Amino acid sequence: MASSSSDHPASSSQLSLRKIPGSYGLPFFGPIKDRYDYFYNQGQDEFFKTRIKKYNSTVFRINMPPGPFISSNSKVVAVLDSKSFTILFDNDKVEKKNILDGTYMPSTSFFGGYRVCAFLDTTESNHHALKSFFLSFLASSHKKFIPYLRTSLSELFESLENEITDKKSADFNKHSDNLAFDFVFKLVTGVLPSETKLNSKGPGIITTWLALQLAPLGTAGLKYVPGFLEDIIHTVRLPFFLIKSGYKKLYNAVFDSASLLLDEAEKLGMKREEACHNLVFLTGFNAFGGMKVLFPTLIKWIGSGGENLHRRLAEEIRAVVKEEGDITFSALEKMPLTKSAVYETLRIDPPVQFQYAKAREDIVVESHDAAFQIKKGEIIFGYQPLATKDPKVFENPDDFIADRFVGEGEKLINYVYWSNARETEQPSAENKQCPAKDLVVLCCRLMLVELFLRYDTFTVDIGKFSALGTPVTITSFTKAT
Repeated sequence: MASSSSDHPASSSQLSLRKIPGSYGLPFFGPIKDRYDYFYNQGQDEFFKTRIKKYNSTVFRINMPPGPFISSNSKVVAVLDSKSFTILFDNDKVEKKNILDGTYMPSTSFFGGYRVCAFLDTTESNHHALKSFFLSFLASSHKKFIPYLRTSLSELFESLENEITDKKSADFNKHSDNLAFDFVFKLVTGVLPSETKLNSKGPGIITTWLALQLAPLGTAGLKYVPGFLEDIIHTVRLPFFLIKSGYKKLYNAVFDSASLLLDEAEKLGMKREEACHNLVFLTGFNAFGGMKVLFPTLIKWIGSGGENLHRRLAEEIRAVVKEEGDITFSALEKMPLTKSAVYETLRIDPPVQFQYAKAREDIVVESHDAAFQIKKGEIIFGYQPLATKDPKVFENPDDFIADRFVGEGEKLINYVYWSNARETEQPSAENKQCPAKDLVVLCCRLMLVELFLRYDTFTVDIGKFSALGTPVTITSFTKAT
């Protein structure tokens, strides 16, 4: 018997069971054709939208990159609406072992030879131990979040202003990367990277480390390079030795500086070395990697919102800070527009676009219109930018509406999925939700608060999206009046 999975309020047990449409094509050639459509002929969004239209279904069979010669099995069942997407969060019915990056897994050499927590399934004992360790660390660091981040944000805006003075514009991504790494590294270790042998090399090391792992899943989008040449990066695994010395520097900096945290890990029964490699992953992939994408995305959407949105945010933020006398957790909770604008950014442009899982058993998954049986062992894939722009949940889903989640709209936060769960849920040692979910939202809110305490408005130029974020250039700041 297949078990049913549907936790959407609009669920109906009366939906008819439909055969999953779609095709994987011929062996070897089918995955390559889909890979070319995905990267070069259509692009991500169009790749999925054309098939939704073709099959008249948001659930269908497709091959996902990288395919030959990297992944042995590229076959997935895509779930692309708000309702079916939630099967990916049901840990009783789906498995997350070695499937963080989808149909292939980078060499464990990138993680010191260990399968770090992100690649572990919830049924593995080490997952519970490591996730508990992360959650305990974050809880104990709670009072450091705001002061550490405010210091980093102050340095960010000063650097941006100086660059605009010198060059008439400023590379937001470069300065944002420095902010993110300094903040996370200090939170984990208690010291700034400049106080270690890393100096200012951390962001560059991690960016290269991330790129080598994720290259098979993305495209450089080089205008004058033919697809068949660029496609080489989708046919071979890029080797760890290219970043081996850099990773060793990063590992040693964490190992030497986070001694108290590693002592705690040993008390919990973990190997010190394994705990350190997990901290490097948490720092570099989970935290820095996410912020590297999210912070420019936030500034892109807020900047594009124009002066009217900026005025409304500035009025709200300044009024609350004046009333409270400082920036505190309780003050941030009294800023509904600021809070909503952050959730809208996470909805329309989530920092993690893809989710994967494998069916533990035969299951029935429901879309809005039909039910589909997925067999045990089949890979399930979700493309989040479509699931969180589901027109049956969100009105004008392709528009950035800063106050979408204000008032009655706050109920829609339930359908924001960026953290590998519903935003209304909380991370635990028993699930795969991002352990720093609330910290990420706090960072985004605080960035807007510091921005609009300093400036009335600002202007941006937006570059072309890539796997490691959207390039954002600040072209002007108007000081607060």
